[in-house]
Amino acid sequence: MSTSLATQATNRIPYAAPLRIGTVTLRVRDLQSISRYYEHLVGLRILSSDGHTAHLGTRDSTLLKLIGDPGAEPRPPGGAGLFHTAFLLPNHGQLALWTKHAVDNRFLITGASDHAVSEAIYLSDPEGNGIEIYADRPREEWRYAESQVKMVTEPLDVERLLASASGTWSGLPDDGVIGHVHLQIGALDTAESFYGTILGFDISCRYSGANFFGSGGYHHQLATNAWASRGAGPRPDGAAGLVAFEILADKSLIAPIRQRAQSAGALTAESNSGLTLRDPWNIEVTLRTNEATKPKRTSLPPG
Repeated sequence: MSTSLATQATNRIPYAAPLRIGTVTLRVRDLQSISRYYEHLVGLRILSSDGHTAHLGTRDSTLLKLIGDPGAEPRPPGGAGLFHTAFLLPNHGQLALWTKHAVDNRFLITGASDHAVSEAIYLSDPEGNGIEIYADRPREEWRYAESQVKMVTEPLDVERLLASASGTWSGLPDDGVIGHVHLQIGALDTAESFYGTILGFDISCRYSGANFFGSGGYHHQLATNAWASRGAGPRPDGAAGLVAFEILADKSLIAPIRQRAQSAGALTAESNSGLTLRDPWNIEVTLRTNEATKPKRTSLPPG
């Protein structure tokens, strides 16, 4: 990297990083119930639904696309696919409100962690697709070693978080985004070759059995782990779970990514709107320019 992650982090945020997550696409067996779950639990708006496909997100952006397929086969234990989709809230106060909302509605929470760079709550939708709801800590609190951000997994003080809640949760704020996607894959080095070498993400942190990939100094827009999926092969076509996700890229990055993807045989389609690649586990990755999709902001969001 030409500059340290620490230096980049003071100047860039996930909303404006050169590479950031756009829409995540899931194939689900019960479209109506899963749509309602993300609407009620995460606070996404149902932007459109025709009985076969639903688009959910904020007022301005589609964050989640659900494809209904009652006959889709669930992912087998140890298979590759989604570990979780992580919805980033703009500040600690919003995370406190969401946590109170989850507790009041008796949602089943599977974990709560302090990662030093962020505070996170974990759960799964009724079909087993992992979800993270999180807020970043102020960037001046992030710590670095050898150009990598330090991340830990410590118990989150949920009681303190709840005590700080002031107000009522009213749904995902308009500046809520998918901060990162965490994948379950078959081999870390193969994933690094695709997401690091071809797509151009930096390795922001190496963790036991996992790698974290960042852009613009962010702690990670992508993560891969082989904790329960080492040796997993490609996902079968038509399987339930993660189908695809979108990366919004600075226009200047599209051409070099295209060249690297072509050389590696990973480019499957190209159009005026961007590129389509397929990772080693048959997960579709679409790149399109983020020039027209960056939120109009007059100030940085609270950390």
